[in-house]
Amino acid sequence: MTAPVFVVDDFATDGSGRHVLDGPEGRHAVAVKRLRAGEAVVLTDGAGRWAEGEVDGTEGKDRLIVRLGHVVEEPEEFPRLTVVQALPKGDRGEVAVETMTEVGVDVIVPWSASRCITQWKGERGLKSLAKWRATAREAGKQSRRVRFPRVADAATTKQVASLLAEADFAAVLHESGVEPLATAGLPASGDVVLVVGPEGGVSPEELAAFEGAGARVCRLGRSVLRTSTAGTAAGALLLGRTGRWS
Repeated sequence: MTAPVFVVDDFATDGSGRHVLDGPEGRHAVAVKRLRAGEAVVLTDGAGRWAEGEVDGTEGKDRLIVRLGHVVEEPEEFPRLTVVQALPKGDRGEVAVETMTEVGVDVIVPWSASRCITQWKGERGLKSLAKWRATAREAGKQSRRVRFPRVADAATTKQVASLLAEADFAAVLHESGVEPLATAGLPASGDVVLVVGPEGGVSPEELAAFEGAGARVCRLGRSVLRTSTAGTAAGALLLGRTGRWS
């Protein structure tokens, strides 16, 4: 899929099969992308439903007229990959979300680990979560996905442990891990949950809680990656091993 992707709330057309893409998406298509008649586009709701279309023309600076094909639904891929991402400092959180979206992660769970320098509280936390979600949406479009990753509400350690207990495969990336993530046995379906700790590392108490919930302690490799890149590297490794990259 190489045509540019735009997000829509619905796929409504007029009697001749034309759909009007307006608002911010229409403005981006007309004023930024400068799409013209005859060019191909893809419209999606970001939840798996999508349709190919051909630009019929433009109206003003923010309305793209598209002749829309049949709406289809892309099925979910399995095993489903969730990455629990400890909150990085600065804008590294958006970097992590962007690159994990590009490689194909399905769910991203922000985690307020005890050693996180950044903590999401009050209005600041809501704004940060909104940034992560907006980043996932834009990265989904850029990487031509039609099923964008879900960015969950920020989770506590107790909530992460519950998530791990319900998974078909659960692992915590940690330098003390004996088992390589590259050779760990993975399920053919179900849910895979991976925990990425903060720059200061997962605390002994958190590690014990996660192991108690059934998670394996795994190492990713010889080098130590930043928290903002470890999830992307591990996600790519797992998705490649499960065949989802084939």
